[in-house]
Amino acid sequence: MLAAELAGRVRPLVSRAGPRVMVAGLGNYGLRGTRHSVGMAVLDQLARQLAVSGGWRADRQCCADVVLAVTHGLDLVLLKPRRLMNLNGLSVASAAEIYNLRPEDIYLVHDDLDKALGQVAIKLGGSARGHNGVRSCISALHSNEMTRLRVGIGRPEGEVSVSSYVLASFSTGEQETVERVLSQAVTCLLEHILQRRAPTEGTGDRG
Repeated sequence: MLAAELAGRVRPLVSRAGPRVMVAGLGNYGLRGTRHSVGMAVLDQLARQLAVSGGWRADRQCCADVVLAVTHGLDLVLLKPRRLMNLNGLSVASAAEIYNLRPEDIYLVHDDLDKALGQVAIKLGGSARGHNGVRSCISALHSNEMTRLRVGIGRPEGEVSVSSYVLASFSTGEQETVERVLSQAVTCLLEHILQRRAPTEGTGDRG
């Protein structure tokens, strides 16, 4: 599988002019492990698969944790904002300026209430669909052209409020599914990025 090949083909980022993509995991930095921060968990899994998990550093310029890699001739900027969800866009926009990225070069990874736990899907641009982190990114970047990887968390049952549900950790019974979903999300993300962006693909498709 394409994504499975990546761990052996990744090296630290060097300064060069080449295709570049940023992947931002949205969430509340101080509330790691919650449903609302599953995007950050995907970024952690992505960094592990790319063998760069030891390279995360706090970048004060964009107020985010950042790690960089190169795979298949493509520079990857992995980013986890050190802000609350509704301010994530400030970090994403700052990093986009630093790394000279356009909105269409950016992937946003975030939770999705309208998809069941265990489902992931790619969305090409469009509205925020009520997600505060995506709304923040659209506002800060003045664009809605970012690609999104939507990671399903399902909706609360009974009288549990949405805010309480998304800010809570996954239940013990959900953990096994979550581990599988993280791997599934990384595979989906990398295959989509490489099919659209890597120079070895030669399609030139910008979506």
